[in-house]
Amino acid sequence: MNSLKQYIELYLENRATVDENSAAPLNKLRAEALEVLERAQLPDSSCEDFEHTSINDMFAPDYGVNISRVNIPVDVASSFKCGVPNMSTLLGITVNDSFRSTSTLQGKLTDGALFMSLRAAAREKAELVERYYGSVAPLSNASVALNTLLAQDGALIYVPRGVQLSKPLQLVNIFSSPAPLAAFRRLLIVLEDDAAAQLLVCDHTQDSATDYLSSQVVEVVAGRNSSLEIIDIEESSSRTSRYSQMFVRQHDGSNVRINGTTLYGGITRNDYHIDVSGAHCSTTLNGMAICSASQHTDNHTRINHLSQHCHSTQMFKYVLDDDSKGVFSGSILVAPGASFTEAYQSNRNILASTDARMHTKPQLEIYNDDVKCSHGATTGQLDAEALFYMRTRGITEHEARTMLMQAFMTDVIDSVHIDGLSDRLRHLVELRFKGGPDALCGDCAASCRGESVVKQ
Repeated sequence: MNSLKQYIELYLENRATVDENSAAPLNKLRAEALEVLERAQLPDSSCEDFEHTSINDMFAPDYGVNISRVNIPVDVASSFKCGVPNMSTLLGITVNDSFRSTSTLQGKLTDGALFMSLRAAAREKAELVERYYGSVAPLSNASVALNTLLAQDGALIYVPRGVQLSKPLQLVNIFSSPAPLAAFRRLLIVLEDDAAAQLLVCDHTQDSATDYLSSQVVEVVAGRNSSLEIIDIEESSSRTSRYSQMFVRQHDGSNVRINGTTLYGGITRNDYHIDVSGAHCSTTLNGMAICSASQHTDNHTRINHLSQHCHSTQMFKYVLDDDSKGVFSGSILVAPGASFTEAYQSNRNILASTDARMHTKPQLEIYNDDVKCSHGATTGQLDAEALFYMRTRGITEHEARTMLMQAFMTDVIDSVHIDGLSDRLRHLVELRFKGGPDALCGDCAASCRGESVVKQ
């Protein structure tokens, strides 16, 4: 079954409403997206790189879509009670797929920088949005085309030439609905030459008893000598499915750092596509996943080195317990003209139960001799000798396992450069492993039961 059919029919029945509730630069690409979708289908398990995560099956259930932009109330305070770091940030909130500004953000950005609703920006600054929207994420990708067809809002982050933001930005995505809901979210990030910004993105689910589907497309344009750090933390629910696709284009001398962390969720698939188009660029892509119960987390990365004298590093770590499943597929392409490239990739995994499964596929594709590249993957269990040593020092087995798994994640956590966030993230990881009452804001029932990623 092609799950696209229901979404195409939904759009055709409500085309006028979709266009009216959005803006011209967003509507401009819908016709092309529709043309792509009418002859395509979403990837399923028969497609390469989707063997373990069928996007077609993920989108098949009959979710509702808020075409008419009904204002769904949300208790923002409850979503902040544990997962969102208490830091000094400029905060914006997306409720399902509608952006809402906050008092911490309004009037705080200067020098022409923007952090606002994508729909509002498309109406007020149409030329800017039209220039960049859809410029990095390819419409030939069926999942991107579907998001483009139905996206009505999202967020725009724009930092003009030479502006360096002094405070991190924070975008909190919250699901809230009395009935099953699909949200088509869009995030457009543009840093012009010599600009700098830091962004924390947090995904939360208000009601863990409702089924949700998140379709998110992130487009990033990093201008010459710009610097961007993105930290993406998912703390949703076991009934939330998330498909996030991030597309990045780096120009000469840009520095992009991305960290994707899955603390809790249902079915999660994260795609990272990075084109290192300029020379002398630096790219750091790190991630970690902590999975228990029947949680499924799949990270797919693709870094294309297209120019000279560039450096990239990838590091992804997983800890899997119970019947959970982890997938990592990472590839590095070094094009013929990309001499003096240095590119490194590492995937390391711990299986905390005999029923957990990890599938890993690191790949190198090199068309140039003047490079330094490496890749590798390891999957195993906790060090038995270290556990024994800690037990002889009076540490319980549960505490010892928790401490070793926390230490396993340290280098991913330490790669975060936003002030105060690495300490907060370390605390969240500790709570997740311990299964304490505040460990999972996305699944309060599981937290109250004391479910842990390590056996008691």
